Amino acid sequence: GHVQLLPPQNVTLLSKDFAMILTWAPGEGSPPDVTYTVRYERQDRLDKWVKVPHCRNTPRPFCNLTCALSNLYVKVRARVRAEWGRSRSPWVKSQLRDYYSDVELAPPVLSLKVRENSIHVRASFPLPTCVENLTWKYDLNVWEAGSEDKKKYEGYFRKDTVTINTTALRGNYCFSARALYESISLKHSEFSQPVCVLLNHKG
Repeated sequence: GHVQLLPPQNVTLLSKDFAMILTWAPGEGSPPDVTYTVRYERQDRLDKWVKVPHCRNTPRPFCNLTCALSNLYVKVRARVRAEWGRSRSPWVKSQLRDYYSDVELAPPVLSLKVRENSIHVRASFPLPTCVENLTWKYDLNVWEAGSEDKKKYEGYFRKDTVTINTTALRGNYCFSARALYESISLKHSEFSQPVCVLLNHKG
C-alpha cells in the first residue's frame, strides 16, 4: 500500500569535530525500517541538487557531507527525505553553512616521546582526509603539576613536533593542546585533557 510518509524533522546542518554533518529525526509515526536520501546544493548554483552516494537509502539519521562538498569555501545547504517501499516524503532543507567559516574544531590528541634530555610532543587531529591540506595549527601549554604557571608554545603547524629541553625540569609535568584555524576569524578548540609525565625522576 501507499503510506503517507511524514518528512524528517529537526533537519540541521552542523559543523562538529572538523566535519560538516547533516542530522535529522524521523518523522512522526515513521516505520522502523525507513531509509533516507540526502542531496546538497551550493549557494553559487542554487537548484542544482548534487547526489551524495554514501547517503542514499541510509538507515542512519545523519550524513557526513565533508568530503562530498566540491568547495569548502562556498555556502551549501542540504536536504533529506524519508523513503519506505514506494513511498517518499517531501524533501526538508537545512540552513546554509560553509565549512570554511563554520567549522568547529575538536581538541588534538597528543603523543609524547621522552628522551634523555628532551621531550618531543606531537599533536594529531581527527581530520577528514579531504581537509588535511588546510592550514591547521595548534598551541601547546606545558606546566608543572599543581602550578598555575604555564609555558606556552603557540602557532605550530599540525605536523610539527615541539621539542622541549628537559635538562632543568624535575617532577611531574603536564601537556595540553588546542587546535587552531584561521578563517574569517581565528577559531580554536577547547584544550585537550592534560597528559602528565614524570621527568628526570630519580627512582
